[in-house]
Amino acid sequence: MDFKTFILENKCDCGPDCDCGSDCGNVEEALNLQQRMKRSRQMKKYASRIKIGREKAARRTADPKRLKRRAQKQARNMIAKKLAKGNYSDLSFARKQEIEKRLDKLKPRIERIAKKLLPKMRKLEQERKRGKSNASLDRANTKND
Repeated sequence: MDFKTFILENKCDCGPDCDCGSDCGNVEEALNLQQRMKRSRQMKKYASRIKIGREKAARRTADPKRLKRRAQKQARNMIAKKLAKGNYSDLSFARKQEIEKRLDKLKPRIERIAKKLLPKMRKLEQERKRGKSNASLDRANTKND
């Protein structure tokens, strides 16, 4: 099975951005431990296919929709870092869930920050396509500020 077939088979009716696979129930709840373990096994099974797809996507230029999503993710991570008061990845699962709930309430703020980050994301994408290996948001911030 090639990557395209894999993607088409695992599409659900959630929408174009949904990549939840076969066990989609259109539910906004967080996964419990058993579901997380199942998802983990599933992802290990499809790891090589996902890797090939990621490599193909890396060769393409990001469209505006993807750039916007990257900016939103970056804005969300910036606020999460502030809320965590330290390293977010070192936090416990329960603390991360707590921060995620707070982030959901801060959606308008995340949108505003993402809008400001969008030109920097475009610049990073151009640098990446030109072949500059040291393209990062920090470098884009120092050049523009």
